[in-house]
Amino acid sequence: MRPGKRFKRGATLFLVRTLNRIVNILPRKPALFLGAMTGLLIWRLLPRDRYRISRHLQLVYGDSLSKAERTNIGRSFFVKSGKNLIDIMRCPRHYSSEIAPFFEVEGLEHFERAHARGRGVIGFTGHIGNFELLAVYFAQTGYNAAAIGREMYDPKLDELLVEKRRSNGVTNFSTTDSPREIIRWLKKGNVLGVLIDIDSIRVRSEFVPVFGRLALTPVGQSIIGLRTGAAFVPLACVRIEDDRYRIIVKPEVTIEPSGDFDRDVISLTAACSRALEPIIDQYRDQWIWLKNRWLTRPPGNT
Repeated sequence: MRPGKRFKRGATLFLVRTLNRIVNILPRKPALFLGAMTGLLIWRLLPRDRYRISRHLQLVYGDSLSKAERTNIGRSFFVKSGKNLIDIMRCPRHYSSEIAPFFEVEGLEHFERAHARGRGVIGFTGHIGNFELLAVYFAQTGYNAAAIGREMYDPKLDELLVEKRRSNGVTNFSTTDSPREIIRWLKKGNVLGVLIDIDSIRVRSEFVPVFGRLALTPVGQSIIGLRTGAAFVPLACVRIEDDRYRIIVKPEVTIEPSGDFDRDVISLTAACSRALEPIIDQYRDQWIWLKNRWLTRPPGNT
């Protein structure tokens, strides 16, 4: 590793650990204020990300959103993301006293009905709201919950994140883990959390519509779910007024089998992506618009 990259990674790790110590000493309200101001500062320092958010919003909403509205959505995203990060950092020490009391749950009956069948639940979501808290909530409620996470660029930062999950009662699976381990987990009737709004060539993916445009989308969870009979339940954890959280549980997503397994995989993946769109649309300032969801184009399509 080049000395410059080694220094950058070391400095980043030091800052993250220092911030983690500070926000766990402060009460929640001033800690969240610190997170909000940090998010706002980053927003102001990153003109390229401001442009990306505005451009991607325009791709989806066209002229129905003014430039000022797109700017407000982007600014709010960074502020709320800063607050979300603070709650994640504080979660292991303060979950019972300062996180759990601020949850409200909408549609939990859909999850309970799917879980009662005993064939496992794949709770799928996207990079919306405080998605890290979803698995924590279900684990702390008494379910055996796991999350699949892609390794971070820095192994030490990745280790820090995985330890946060484990300390909150969440089992961690890496994208490089054997699918057999995940299948065994689901066959025990457990819960698996996955993010499906990722454009990545590192995992098996197919093109499905996302807000009317084809987007490369992981299909591994669909393959595993169809083979195990696990239920697919849409989930989101969004920030609402007074720094509370709303956990949204939508009805289970199902498809009519076609007899063609590969076609069913794509149909199920498309249905899952479609199920998240109304949530993203309702909470526009909490989805990660700065990432180009449509970066990879289908062959022959520019």
